[in-house]
Amino acid sequence: MTARQRVQAAFDHRTPDRTPIFEYVLLSPLADRFLGRTYGGDPDHWSALVAELGWESAVRRNAADRVDIAVLLGHDLIYATPVPLPSAAPPIDPLVGPPVEPTDDPVENLHRRNEAVSQAPPPGDDPLLIYVFLREEMHKRDVDLPLLAPGYRHGVWTDVDLMQTMVLAPEVAHRHFQLATDGTLALIDKYHGLNIEQVGVGGDFAGNRPIISPTAYREFIVPEVAHLSRRLHELDIYAVNASDGDLWSVIDDFLLGCEVDAYLEIDQYAGMDLARLKRDYGDRITLYGNLDCGTVLSFASPDEVRQHTIDCLDAGQGDGGHILCASNAITASVPIENYLSLVNAYRDYFNLPRFSL
Repeated sequence: MTARQRVQAAFDHRTPDRTPIFEYVLLSPLADRFLGRTYGGDPDHWSALVAELGWESAVRRNAADRVDIAVLLGHDLIYATPVPLPSAAPPIDPLVGPPVEPTDDPVENLHRRNEAVSQAPPPGDDPLLIYVFLREEMHKRDVDLPLLAPGYRHGVWTDVDLMQTMVLAPEVAHRHFQLATDGTLALIDKYHGLNIEQVGVGGDFAGNRPIISPTAYREFIVPEVAHLSRRLHELDIYAVNASDGDLWSVIDDFLLGCEVDAYLEIDQYAGMDLARLKRDYGDRITLYGNLDCGTVLSFASPDEVRQHTIDCLDAGQGDGGHILCASNAITASVPIENYLSLVNAYRDYFNLPRFSL
């Protein structure tokens, strides 16, 4: 199978020749070690890279580095985010919107943010140039990997004003989420023009348990994400819901109520068990993960990482529906020895040649 066929089999819930593999977010210093140079896809390197190369060349370098890592590690999929424009001002957080003068009233703060978002001009095409360059770089290397792009604008994580307003003035909070949906729909249309195959939706709303009530999640977020999923399906794009944390109390809403095709950021440390998810939802939902990046990959021994990888592959077996990756980002906390143990456990599992630097 090709990488594209392998990923398609996962979404069709057919058994592939091997479980597809990719990395959601792979950062320095591991990415630097694999490339033998400073990784252009790490946000911490972006300003220096633009200063060195100029903005468009930095975007090209970002794309080239992502493809080189995917080819080197045998990935079947690439995740990439739109790139910041060259500006003296910091980029605007799409979850929060343009900066506004804060007050002591959370409802007023959110109302002002809503007004700023509603009056902001639509985003341009320049931040999406990364996807054009990714296709070009793949063409140079004669590889064809599906692309996953983000549309995470319906999270509540750390947004205290929003969470308070959901209780104090629900209509203002609803307006916030509706504006988030409008902005994401516009982005989805642009992604469609770029032939993006998968779009991440939703956003973080849980830690050891959801930080809003199940009722609030159903009222404010589920209808908006479902609206996005329906639009994505009209365009033949897969909807991938993403949040780490313990989601068991809302898992039916998160997967079925939101009408999504896949679940990303499955958080084993918070209790999200892949085998149980596979048993309950594996015939309908494609499951990404769920190698524990925060504890096992970061602090266990290479032998423990190897067994963890095997256990994860075993849990995901049966009629496709599983793509192996870490539960979230591979950061500096993950030793190179542990990551190589992960890669070679996967390769041994499927009788592929072992990898070495």
